[in-house]
Amino acid sequence: MKAVVFSEQGSTEVLQYTDVPKPTLDANEVLVKVEACAVNYLDIHARRNRPEIEAKLRRSDTAHILGSDIAGTIAEIGGAARGVAVADRVVLAPCIPCGVCSDCHSGAENLCDTQELIGFQTNGGYAEYVKAPAVNAIQIPETLSFVNAAAMPIAYLTAWHMLTTRAQLCPGEDVLILGVGGGVGSAGLQIAKLSGARVFATASSDEKLARATKMGADVTINYKDTDFSEIVLDGTDGRGVDVVLEHVGAATWEQSIASLAKNGRLVSCGVTTGNIGEINIRKLYQKQITIMGSALGTVPELRTLVKLAGQGKLEPIIDRTLPLERAHEAHLLLENRKNFGKVVLVNA
Repeated sequence: MKAVVFSEQGSTEVLQYTDVPKPTLDANEVLVKVEACAVNYLDIHARRNRPEIEAKLRRSDTAHILGSDIAGTIAEIGGAARGVAVADRVVLAPCIPCGVCSDCHSGAENLCDTQELIGFQTNGGYAEYVKAPAVNAIQIPETLSFVNAAAMPIAYLTAWHMLTTRAQLCPGEDVLILGVGGGVGSAGLQIAKLSGARVFATASSDEKLARATKMGADVTINYKDTDFSEIVLDGTDGRGVDVVLEHVGAATWEQSIASLAKNGRLVSCGVTTGNIGEINIRKLYQKQITIMGSALGTVPELRTLVKLAGQGKLEPIIDRTLPLERAHEAHLLLENRKNFGKVVLVNA
């Protein structure tokens, strides 16, 4: 089969479109013919410098295949696989939990200490075929395209878990969405509006902000031109927002904290600009702020998102699709922040 692989970390030049063996199945797995695979920032970090990938490449004779956001049709099923059939249209839940720890048994599989991410610890969807546990295969309706389905597992699942499960965003509340042009940001905007919230959105260009306005953002802020916390405070009569969706990290941390109202909740899922952020502890307890982490989500949450998308209540934002062999171009688009929404690789 054809796949995009790399054997050493580096620039986009390490990505090679080539022939590799088709995966062989274990008894509880399915083989999915990949129709679409979305690109994530994690793919870029894995290609460039993530130590887990470096260690995997050192101890393996085979190249690595990226891709965690996968939609397609089931081509083969293992002998012990249940609840699936050949030709099912599916999207793959991206995490493979251990299934035996207390977190897995309680339904919080995204807290499993030994979980693996498809396309990170395992080979992923930058290929014609990918294998995964049968329990990870979620059927999608005919009303949901493969491209739109592939845009959902990482970005929409992350944003849903952040806003709905962790922050428990309520109708009428104010929420600040950082980086609204990215996958998590654009997903967060849609989910916040579906929840009945008023949305403040930041982006790096006026063009992206204009698109966010068309999607329903109530207040937009070019973070390159101003301290966004000042605009947030002005727009809330000095009160601040109830929730901040934070996925940038060190570069925005202080402004994000400053944007919060009393009893505000900051929920964080990423650190693209650095891991360390400072906080004024006195303001933390005086304003009774809550800071919480969030990582991906659960299979039932992804099923909910698929249902909402199938009903047209959520519509994944697709910047563009590219053929699989142009994966390096997709990486450059994300690296240079030229995208609004998801960039999706498709097999012809």
